[in-house]
Amino acid sequence: MNINIKALQALAATIRVLTGEAVEKAKSGHPGLPMGAADYTALIWAYYLKFDPHEPTWPNRDRFVLSAGHGSMLLYLLLHLFGYELSLSEIKNFRQWGSLTPGHPEFGVTPGVETTSGPLGQGFANGVGIALSGKLLSERYSKELFNYNVFGLVSDGDLMEGVAAEAASLAGHLGLSNLIYFYDDNRISIGGSTSACFTESVVKRFEAYKWFVQSVDGHDIAAVKDCLERALLEKERPSLIAAHTTIGFGSPHKAGTAEVHGSPLGEEELRLTKENLNWPAGGQFLIPEDVRYFCAERVMEKQLVRQKWQADFKKWSNENPKSAKAWAAQAERGIPDVLQGDLLQTLSGYKKEATRSLSGRALQVLYKHVPWLIGGSADLEPSTKTLLKDSPEIQAGNFSGNNIRFGVREHAMGAVINGLAYCGCWIPYSATFLVFADYMRPSIRLAAMSKIQSLFLFTHDSFQVGEDGPTHQPVEHIFSLRAIPGLRVYRPADGVEVGMCYLSALRHRDSPSALLFSRQDLPELERSPSFKAEEILKGAYRISGRERDGVLIVATGSEVFLALEAAKLLRAGGVEVQVISMPCRELFLVQDRAWRESLLPKQARKISIEAGITLGWERIVGCDALMIGLEHFGASAPAGDLAEKYGFTPLAIKQRIMEWL
Repeated sequence: MNINIKALQALAATIRVLTGEAVEKAKSGHPGLPMGAADYTALIWAYYLKFDPHEPTWPNRDRFVLSAGHGSMLLYLLLHLFGYELSLSEIKNFRQWGSLTPGHPEFGVTPGVETTSGPLGQGFANGVGIALSGKLLSERYSKELFNYNVFGLVSDGDLMEGVAAEAASLAGHLGLSNLIYFYDDNRISIGGSTSACFTESVVKRFEAYKWFVQSVDGHDIAAVKDCLERALLEKERPSLIAAHTTIGFGSPHKAGTAEVHGSPLGEEELRLTKENLNWPAGGQFLIPEDVRYFCAERVMEKQLVRQKWQADFKKWSNENPKSAKAWAAQAERGIPDVLQGDLLQTLSGYKKEATRSLSGRALQVLYKHVPWLIGGSADLEPSTKTLLKDSPEIQAGNFSGNNIRFGVREHAMGAVINGLAYCGCWIPYSATFLVFADYMRPSIRLAAMSKIQSLFLFTHDSFQVGEDGPTHQPVEHIFSLRAIPGLRVYRPADGVEVGMCYLSALRHRDSPSALLFSRQDLPELERSPSFKAEEILKGAYRISGRERDGVLIVATGSEVFLALEAAKLLRAGGVEVQVISMPCRELFLVQDRAWRESLLPKQARKISIEAGITLGWERIVGCDALMIGLEHFGASAPAGDLAEKYGFTPLAIKQRIMEWL
């Protein structure tokens, strides 16, 4: 491939100057990385990245992941210069209210941004999921039509974070050869030289991860081109190109120092930088005509590639109508009408079963109807019951299955399924014990922020884990998940609720869900003949008692049966009581206020029961209510003994309520 090095140098200079100007205008930002990485990213975007700015979601586009999201102005300028709907006025409004150029890239806000990045290491792991998606689509449909690459820029901060280490290990194991990351090795972090805290050999570490690793002067465009060509020829390993750069390249006094990492250059240093780069006079935010022409010319070439793909796709669709129909359904992520009935039939008619086991049965039904359901567990499949029995495992060289062996890598697992979700054609899930949700919290939070359909499955959801002790018994975790805006937290009580909670999670395609399941066996609950399963989709419903009964118990998950049994004892003592099952507080709280107040009348005396901290229940039952929970860590003992000690038995609950009344 012939490249125009002079044009690329002019493009890089434009990125450097406009970065300095945008950050200076905002009085906030990180100019150092964009200025240092401008040479090799200009080359990637101009000649190697496959995209069409007028079709930004074209399925076979290459993806560019800026894991080092603090360098966001680099991405914004590339998007603007290469024709995306990101105007120069948005560049000028960097980091301002309502702009399309926030401080760190946000998926769904800025056209062309593939992931919400910024928390270091998350973008790195997202890119692994995106690359995995490419391998999966290639295997399922067509190696000619689905063959995109994922290019990324990662910083030393990304590589210090544990989530990146886990994701790199998984990517190497799977042989994701369509993944090419540039490590911007500028040897500077916020606190100064990385020699103060980061002295390992990144090259040797990634070689041990089974990556193809090269090193290059990141300012030598011709040498970078050679590295890229070799990386693209590699068919068995992901690639890491360690690009040695100077942070803030072009700044005469601040280049190579921590001063340029996260602070504006200053007006005088910006003026000197322009002089140093031989920048033409003409005011701020000037884009030379030759740079605009070069970028527009490259875009036209890229559009021809996309148009050819469209023609090839149409031809393939005509020749492979069954596969084309399957792809159309997957791209839509539609849910068949028969799914609800199949779920309810499969998850009813049992005596006692843990909801984790019922979840496992539900997943088999979902996979039958929704073949783009994909996921796995953090080496806990025998406990989480999340293996899809009719599908092979995904391994290097075999991407035909839907089961992912994440290994003991919860941090990466959450971020990798987010990467799959960003692709928009999968419903990915992860699974581990609820107590390990803390390992995954950054990924769950970013999924909610990005409004993507990631399913986070958690089993062993209370102190009734038992003998494993307090390290494995979640106490604060249910509330902790509910504190994340935009995340729905489901805690079903039996098979009917498991099925309907899954159905709800699948129907909500613009947000993530957390589904919490028990380790201990629970009975199938008795409901009135008038009960309709759709009531569960409102997040709460009356499962026992009469609307006029003045004492009202609200419970979730395994505590619903406990509440029902306690209610029987209360009624035997002359107390009129009703029980409300609330499998999803978030769904309940978005319902019509009048309906909510009809279900939970203000005048009723209310009690909440949940095996966790009670913080947050005052919003549901009021501050004057009796809130029964667990305000301390657990202990190592059989689950039944713990229930007795902690007062989670029908008789103990009945006595507490009677004392309160």
